[in-house]
Amino acid sequence: MALNQGKVRIIGGHWRSRIINFPPRSDLRPTPDRVRETLFNWLGQNLDGMRCLDLFAGSGVLGFEAASRGAAQVVMLESDNIVYQALLENRDKLKANQIEVVKMDATVFLATDARQFDVIFLDPPYRLDILPKIAPQLPPHLATGGQIYLETKNSCKPGEEWQKWRIRRKRKAGKVNYQLLELPPELDSYG
Repeated sequence: MALNQGKVRIIGGHWRSRIINFPPRSDLRPTPDRVRETLFNWLGQNLDGMRCLDLFAGSGVLGFEAASRGAAQVVMLESDNIVYQALLENRDKLKANQIEVVKMDATVFLATDARQFDVIFLDPPYRLDILPKIAPQLPPHLATGGQIYLETKNSCKPGEEWQKWRIRRKRKAGKVNYQLLELPPELDSYG
């Protein structure tokens, strides 16, 4: 549950009930508890050994939840310096050594980093309208069987750039539309 402006609670795993803080920014929309609960039910409560990428970390709640639930590596990207500093402080407060916080634009990271991940969290600021640019860059960064969590303000029908992706699950909660995507096996050859 979002406690108040600038605070959100981790809902599961090792750091369950711990509070993380984030600075006031109009683009920061921490994923609501109900949505996170559903997402981690879809992924499995235990993420032991998984590698996760949070492309637009913001509050960091998705990455911290993943690490709390056993992810071996979580890379959080954030381009805003103040938000980046808050992510570092939360990581240090939790002693979350498996979390790497990177101050970089998501498109630059995808173009220059060759690592692959089991789960990629994709919840960019709505005003950026960046999903058409990001979608083609994702497949090489997914491990075999990897999944994309996509959160949008519009309906759960992604645009043309997502046509090759298969929707595993989708839901809507209030104004939040979210889904779990994967590449069909015949296209999942990047692993």
